[in-house]
Amino acid sequence: MDFGLSPELSELKERTRRFIDQIIIPYEKNLPKDTSEMDALRREIQGHAREAGVFLPQLPHELGGLGLNWQSCAVIFEEAGRSIIGPQALNCAAPDEGNMHLLEEVATPWQKEHFLVPLAQGKVRSCFAMTEPAPGAGADPALLKTEAVKRGNRWIINGKKWFISGAEGAAFTIVMARTDEVRGRHGATMFLVDADNPGFRVTRRPPIFDLSFVGGHCEVEFVDCEVGEDAVLGEVNKGFDYAQLRLRPARLTHCMRWLGAARRSIEFAMNHALSRETFGKQLSEHQGVQWMFADSEIELHAARLMTWQAAWLLDRGDSASHETSMAKVFVSETVNRVVDRAMQVCGAQAVSEDNPLANFYRETRHFRIYDGPSEVHRMTIAKRLFRRAGE
Repeated sequence: MDFGLSPELSELKERTRRFIDQIIIPYEKNLPKDTSEMDALRREIQGHAREAGVFLPQLPHELGGLGLNWQSCAVIFEEAGRSIIGPQALNCAAPDEGNMHLLEEVATPWQKEHFLVPLAQGKVRSCFAMTEPAPGAGADPALLKTEAVKRGNRWIINGKKWFISGAEGAAFTIVMARTDEVRGRHGATMFLVDADNPGFRVTRRPPIFDLSFVGGHCEVEFVDCEVGEDAVLGEVNKGFDYAQLRLRPARLTHCMRWLGAARRSIEFAMNHALSRETFGKQLSEHQGVQWMFADSEIELHAARLMTWQAAWLLDRGDSASHETSMAKVFVSETVNRVVDRAMQVCGAQAVSEDNPLANFYRETRHFRIYDGPSEVHRMTIAKRLFRRAGE
């Protein structure tokens, strides 16, 4: 594995860093909470990203992207993640980024034209409807309750979903539904459903403390939601396979983005430690503070290398299931620790929204839950280890 950056990637990295610091971060002071206002902001900052030549790094040139592979995306996504709205500006934010990858890999030509192209252009947003209220699917996707029944050449979808990120204002959703009596991790299908389908309803947007997901984390219902055969994404009954195709890189791109937030947190805390004097010397000269920075630097370095190695495997065609799971656990917990230490160094001012730390702390906490909680990933990592030992 080559850790060197090409001259072109180094230039793009620096250009993205300048773009985020100079153009995007100033927008953080007055972030709207209303979905329509956030959508307007998203379109505005995406226009700036196009002008800067940093828009859509993860998709090929024919879709208007920069054509980067996963390893290169790791470098650029980290720079985007320096701001909680940086990924929105580059159009590489969740859930759209994961949906773009899935559509690029699985969708038919018509589906790509109807769904992927406007999504890639930033004209619309999307959501991914899989998680359900108890006793439905959550950390255990095998509990999937939403069902799709075929009647003639039409499919009828019924079920409830919740914590569907970006659902309010999304132009379409990719929904997972049970299509076979076989239970467990089989017999599910993905469907593409336009938001104006009368059978699709956003019923509630619960108040949640994060701000980075445009459109919130909503409760939605599918009530006799009728779609045609052209709404089937991929093949019938292969939904769980496609979920993994989407989630393996998606959990890794979360790692890439949040590394940027952690690094900016360290930078902010370091500036404070170098300027603040306590007990007769600079804060940076106190050993306890030095150890916090050292631990954060060590863990971030390891987290970055773990992310890059998993991205390298994806670029080589490896499924990287084991490596992306390990990265998801380690990076999510590392980011939480790094931001927490930065807040501790900065003291009372860290809880003020006058600086980025409070926002990062609020945004990064749920990273340990979405795309699989740490406990579930640890369980699957251990199972693979024991399975290999028994071979």
